Amino acid sequence: MNPYDRYIMPRLINLFCGAKPILKQRQKIVPRASGRVLEVGMGSGLNIPFYDKSKIDMVWGLEPSAEIRELAAERIEKASFDIEMIDLPGEEIPLEDCSADTIVLTYTLCTIPDANTALQQMRRVLKPEGKLLFCEHGAAPDANVRRWQERLNPLWKCLCGGCNLQRPIPKLLQENGFSIDVLEENYLPGTPKFAGYNYWGEATK
Repeated sequence: MNPYDRYIMPRLINLFCGAKPILKQRQKIVPRASGRVLEVGMGSGLNIPFYDKSKIDMVWGLEPSAEIRELAAERIEKASFDIEMIDLPGEEIPLEDCSADTIVLTYTLCTIPDANTALQQMRRVLKPEGKLLFCEHGAAPDANVRRWQERLNPLWKCLCGGCNLQRPIPKLLQENGFSIDVLEENYLPGTPKFAGYNYWGEATK
């Protein structure tokens, strides 16, 4: 692993994903989680302060990057609820069928190499009455912004750990068996338009 990927990129991702507009989005979604929670792409643990500990039993934190898990260690240690870390990617969720009450997916679907397989795995482990809470950036509705997303995507992926700028988030969810019950979308203030179009809400299977 080169020095950029080992030392710089994880801290840049932590910085970008912890920016104030992004934290406000997390605060809208994460407190809705309840029961046994699977967080796909826990990253550096930025969601941990937003969980309502009175509503959750425990959290499985799926995160394949050892470097980013190191950044999460202090937040995990200070958490007031049980967190079990799993060092596997979203395409390989090692939980039994129908074992999670809630899945939390925040700023993760953009980076998973095989998003379809990962979503099928999430659907498999989600209980029939469970919910998937999502907040993701993705394809913008404006043609001129999408053109910039397409131009910048190769460089952005290289610098940001495989993050894609223009994934069609609602379409991906629906094509993999999820029904979107609540959907909001908008450009986030204080973020560049090419990386700032957000989709957030709730889905069921």
